Amino acid sequence: MATASDERGISESDERAMLDQIGRWLDRDVKDHVMRMEHADEYPHEMVEQMKDFGLFGATISPDYGGLGLSATTYARIVTQISEVWMSLTGIFNSHLMMATIVEKFGTDFQKEYWLPRFAAGEIRGALGLTEPDAGTDLQAIRTVALRDGDDYVVNGNKTWISNGIEGGAVALLVKTDPEAKPPRAGMSILLTPKVDPDTGKAYDGYTTSGKMQKLGYKGIDSAELMFDNYRIDARRHLIGGEEGEGFYMAVGGLELGRINIAARSVGIARRALNESVAYAKERKTFGKPIANHQAIQLKLGEMAAHTRAAELLTEDAARAYDAGERCDMEAGMAKYFASETAVENALEAMRIHGGYGYSKEYPIERLYREAPLMCIGEGTNEMQRIIIAKQLIARSEA
Repeated sequence: MATASDERGISESDERAMLDQIGRWLDRDVKDHVMRMEHADEYPHEMVEQMKDFGLFGATISPDYGGLGLSATTYARIVTQISEVWMSLTGIFNSHLMMATIVEKFGTDFQKEYWLPRFAAGEIRGALGLTEPDAGTDLQAIRTVALRDGDDYVVNGNKTWISNGIEGGAVALLVKTDPEAKPPRAGMSILLTPKVDPDTGKAYDGYTTSGKMQKLGYKGIDSAELMFDNYRIDARRHLIGGEEGEGFYMAVGGLELGRINIAARSVGIARRALNESVAYAKERKTFGKPIANHQAIQLKLGEMAAHTRAAELLTEDAARAYDAGERCDMEAGMAKYFASETAVENALEAMRIHGGYGYSKEYPIERLYREAPLMCIGEGTNEMQRIIIAKQLIARSEA
């Protein structure tokens, strides 16, 4: 019997098989280690190697370059499944795939053939380098500069809060190649900045990283500051697209997949908080009966369940729009905004349902409570998402 396929060609049966395989891996090799590694802020080296074996570092990269070619829809389901167990793992390959997406969508043929097979194999892992100490949501305020010097670019500046900054090997770096351009976005480009030259194996001078930044949650994954001091690379391999001035639009395009990922992560957190709450409410008794039989708890569970399902559907809607090649900044913004707020609400309600046990490090609730707020900040704040939604809503109503 034939099965339906998504836009990138994977069948429903193949998707189920992949999700089942990842589920077995999570049960066998991940879930029993999460509590210890989370509290120790330990980088999951062995799990990263296993994710390489699964092909997750090439999840959305075309098979033409050695990737799995998964649709955003399938990718989001994988992200949700892993996030239910340990959200930090998904950040390791999501940041990497945002970098890869920019190369695949905007790179020259040479750049795609040169970089993407290395990305898909996990040989080079990386991230998207946008944020700076004085520039976050306002990307046009960045100060990192890359000036042309013959066939090369010389980069100077700092980036911060870069996932995979220490363990990764490259960053798709948003820079100003024309610092005097008006408006500033017209002078922005993206350079692929590796730590080591893939051809020679020689480390580049002028590229250093800070130690691991200390965070409330999102443990395990390395977040770092990157410093560039007269860092020199050739234009042919590293200026994405081969033309200056397109970096701002490339970055915005890369963020669409990132926001779908954040929404999917949020669904995983929200779903885990809900499932833990239902299980605990059935076991915990007060006044002679399980607290699940108390109306006050039922009101919480009902709202958590409805919001979780709505977040799932918004995320699927955004992923389908992305797969169809449609403009989806409004859909991705809606999914990211609603799902992340749901993750925060569910984590807090789960803590209230669990009482003192929810506040204990022996239970997963306190981790979910620490993880969830990042979802409201990452890949663009929720305040900015609401503005994007409104602007697109108005623009589409006038079309």
